[in-house]
Amino acid sequence: MSIAGGLHKALERGHSIGCTSVQIFSHNPRGWQTSAISSEDAGMFRENRISLDIGPVFIHASYLINIASEKADLKIKSVRMLRDEMLRAHAIGAEYVVLHTGTAHDGDGKKRASESIMEALSGLDISSDLIIENTSGKRGDISSRVEDMAELLHASGGLISGVCLDSCHAYAAGYDIGSEGGVERLADEVLRSLGAGSVKLLHVNDSKGELGSGLDRHEHLGKGRIGLDGLGYFVKHDVFGSAPAILETPKDKESDDVENLLTLRSLLGRS
Repeated sequence: MSIAGGLHKALERGHSIGCTSVQIFSHNPRGWQTSAISSEDAGMFRENRISLDIGPVFIHASYLINIASEKADLKIKSVRMLRDEMLRAHAIGAEYVVLHTGTAHDGDGKKRASESIMEALSGLDISSDLIIENTSGKRGDISSRVEDMAELLHASGGLISGVCLDSCHAYAAGYDIGSEGGVERLADEVLRSLGAGSVKLLHVNDSKGELGSGLDRHEHLGKGRIGLDGLGYFVKHDVFGSAPAILETPKDKESDDVENLLTLRSLLGRS
């Protein structure tokens, strides 16, 4: 949901189409500069959450962050930005920050990423938790496979509380969740590598790209390569089906969010 007009407006927009959970950017995700969240704005957000009964709330971290980067200056800026994202989430009472861990090409990306997370979160006394998101498998991705995410969780000293599974990213990275068997294999891998209860959020998106293409291109539900059958298996599976679901589908026209939300709820057998 857009935060245009104020952070609290995202909650109002979500409520207006029937959302019970929302994801936001707390600032422009394509810029390094952020403005402080005033106590008044934070208070309005917290009050709106209660009155509109919306939760959990997720902040998606900036797209610019690359905590795995070989470039020292980018890694430093990324650590600072991640720390700021966590503090902003705490200020408004958001439960989670969702992070793309970034890319690296020298084989040490996961080591740098875990070190960066420990540096960014060290000494913070906050109520918000960090979760990492699976990526699409493009060249240099360090968290496109479940075992990679598990390695990061184990290396971060408990500072990562779980994962977000994105259906489009999983499909692009080679997990064939267009079939029931493919969803079962993904669920088995999650249980084996991450454990029960590790999935804190689902990003439910169809995929414009082919299976294993590495292409991070989201599509409307049922109009991509995964299809409604596969997405239905995905959102209802016992291993991760109890997690909140957020749509990141395209917004080509005003009614798209409502239509995709109705489709998602029909997959879940809800009105």
